[in-house]
Amino acid sequence: MNSYASLCDDFGVSTYVHGKLEMPTGRETVLHFFEALQKAAPTMTEFEKRGDTEYALEEDREPGNYRWAALDHRRLSAGYVNPPTLDDADAHNERVLEIAPYHLDIGGMQTESMDVLYYFDFTYQGNHDEVVAEALTSGTPLEGLIQIPAARVLHFQPTMMLALDEGCQLQARLSIETRTTAYQVRTAQFSESPITVYFTVRQFWGKQPFKTFAESYHNQRRVLDELVSTYVVPQVINPLAKAISTKG
Repeated sequence: MNSYASLCDDFGVSTYVHGKLEMPTGRETVLHFFEALQKAAPTMTEFEKRGDTEYALEEDREPGNYRWAALDHRRLSAGYVNPPTLDDADAHNERVLEIAPYHLDIGGMQTESMDVLYYFDFTYQGNHDEVVAEALTSGTPLEGLIQIPAARVLHFQPTMMLALDEGCQLQARLSIETRTTAYQVRTAQFSESPITVYFTVRQFWGKQPFKTFAESYHNQRRVLDELVSTYVVPQVINPLAKAISTKG
């Protein structure tokens, strides 16, 4: 089983290759790429064009877990939403990364960076920013601010970036996205929507030891999982889940 599925409402593993140059978006090239991917994953049948330069292929979303891939003018993306196991997510993401250089003619010279990330969604009907602040400021110097009488938290989306090597070529980023508006706080009319915790490991491509995207993905996913299981789950995910549960 996916060891993170029980911690949140939705969990995903994604990868993004950011290009220095425009990605090929010609009709024939795009179709050949997605057809090759579909041959490897026949259940990916939902193809669409989004805007002028973005194309996507994915599985049916109805079951709640699905694979997807997308291409726009500067980025190649892939991911697995609610994968049965992390190995399943790896197999899909690595397949996309292995196919892409042959069909899209992308390589190291025109690549700026590659991201591998986990995201955790917590569905909550209430003040997102308030519950995140309560979860993550407890016992810190900021705790007193959210306890000011009659004060209501309007914005709290902490972000933190870390360099994981001396050259700052391997980096990690924690970010939390809330979706509450000031209007909702003012009227106390909150819609049910997700609070999302993202944790990303980014490899800049200029001075790195990996020859292929798949090799880098394997290393980044290893680092990502180590940091998430050691730090992010006990210090961010679990406190946030607990704060949401107490709101009932």
